[in-house]
Amino acid sequence: MVRNPDERHFEAVIGHATSTDLVNWDLLPNVFKPSEDESFDDKATWTGSVVKGPDQMWYMFYTGISKKEDGLIQRIGLATSNDLYNWEKRHDFHILSADGRWYEKLGESTWPNETWRDPWVFEDPSGDGWHMLITARARDGASDDDRGVIGHARSPDLLHWEIQPPLSKPGSGFGDLEVPQVKVVNGKPVLLFSCITREFSLARKMASSPEVRCGGVWAVPSDSILGPFDIPNAQLITDDKLYAGRLVQDRQGQWLFLAFVNGDGNGQFIGRLNDPVPFLWNSDDTVRLRSA
Repeated sequence: MVRNPDERHFEAVIGHATSTDLVNWDLLPNVFKPSEDESFDDKATWTGSVVKGPDQMWYMFYTGISKKEDGLIQRIGLATSNDLYNWEKRHDFHILSADGRWYEKLGESTWPNETWRDPWVFEDPSGDGWHMLITARARDGASDDDRGVIGHARSPDLLHWEIQPPLSKPGSGFGDLEVPQVKVVNGKPVLLFSCITREFSLARKMASSPEVRCGGVWAVPSDSILGPFDIPNAQLITDDKLYAGRLVQDRQGQWLFLAFVNGDGNGQFIGRLNDPVPFLWNSDDTVRLRSA
């Protein structure tokens, strides 16, 4: 039986693989399953990010959806590990939900879900705790299909978090900004996010420029890793044959781009990791992939 690949989101678990060269990978057992008892993550678990805390523990922030809500409300949970192999869900962690002061809740627009996922956690550059970037939607300020923003939360200790206003504004043509990541590449901050064409605003879908109408992975140079991020000036670095891109450094310190191989360009779903591609700054502070 051929299954619809779009249904994978409601059956997803967090996998695990290791590599010494970012090309050849050894597949390991899954990290954990959706919760067996009624919980925010008893339907599916989606990835986010992992950081090492000051206590030398590894902290994984991940997205969960529940059966009770038919997977329509997304929340962020926490698991910890001593070795990156064995993980324990932390019930002492307050599950993070979209804060209605700034962020859209389910039913407040025609958008089909409550968007609050893909946590990217990093240490404050001045040592003042931790920050989390989140795929989120603004409560208002744009049409229903144009509310995608970079959500934000802060913590002093990786356990206690306070939701903050978004680090970008709605109205840039994106229904949501998926899998956000911010890094300092060769001294210059840059934000990455992804958006597929079907989640563009109608205005962006109708744009005259083919590049504006093309979904994929986007880069936004910034003055700071804390934003604010100028999403209208985002630069498309690859179309949606690659998706959910991340920047990583190899052992020689070179910045590389890894992404999910989404399709073959003819509508055929692929679903694997690409080989790493060098990520480079141009002389005018735009970015490119060496193969592009």
